[in-house]
Amino acid sequence: QLQACGGGLVQAGGSLRLACEVSGRTDNLNALAWFRQGPGKAREYVASITWNGEGTYYSDSVKGRFTISKDNTENTVYLQMDRSKPEDTAVYSCYGISPPANIWGQGTQVTVSS
Repeated sequence: QLQACGGGLVQAGGSLRLACEVSGRTDNLNALAWFRQGPGKAREYVASITWNGEGTYYSDSVKGRFTISKDNTENTVYLQMDRSKPEDTAVYSCYGISPPANIWGQGTQVTVSS
């Protein structure tokens, strides 16, 4: 199971850290990704990290501002959001890439005020 938390309200230019807590079996988990869906928008990919932590990937819209990382001891993946923009406002969800049954976690709301 995946549980996202850490959302809230932040002013533009501010920072917020999201966490995706992974519970249960992880031996089939290849990677974990963050997606977001803003009001009236389609869901979009934000960032991902391989489960061994060796590879990180970002969308162009967040590259240089967001950082994805993994705490191996707690099986938690973090998304550090810095220099936030109003267009970052969305529900952020984590997604476990675990073939053949990938897993969506519950989302957390992030609101960036201008």
